[in-house]
Amino acid sequence: MKSLEGAFDTVLIATGILAPPNVRPEKSLTEIDAANMAKVMAVNAIGPALVLRHIPRLLPCDTRSVVGVLTARVGSIGDNQLGGWYSYRAAKAAANQVVHTAAIEIARSRKKSVVVALHPGTVETRFTEAYPTQPKVSTEEAATNLITVINGLTEVHNGCFFDWAGKPIPW
Repeated sequence: MKSLEGAFDTVLIATGILAPPNVRPEKSLTEIDAANMAKVMAVNAIGPALVLRHIPRLLPCDTRSVVGVLTARVGSIGDNQLGGWYSYRAAKAAANQVVHTAAIEIARSRKKSVVVALHPGTVETRFTEAYPTQPKVSTEEAATNLITVINGLTEVHNGCFFDWAGKPIPW
């Protein structure tokens, strides 16, 4: 990314794995495996942090810009009603913290920037095909929903967490 040049008015960071290949998300504490958890953390939390590291120099200094990082509602500590999925939940919660902290730092030099965590909903992808009973939206609909949310954001939304419909999600 060092060779990438800005300025960009919109950046979307979209990374994620539910679990490593051939491993299912943990349903109980007894299923937690350190190596698997580290892989999930690396993709879902460390990866976006490393991308965000380069973002300030790519944003305009004095015009509106939005950086959206795809996380997940299950990364909300306040909205966790089901438990399970320890690694994925922890990694997405960590990504949310990275987003919130980056938003504060970036706003110091880019006053009109907006950095947010975004939950796209459950989207029809290989990622979700193991959950056939879960209602899903197409990739096109998910993208349209997120663009609508992004287009409605202002500086007052900096550092927040929103779902696909623009509704705030508790941290």
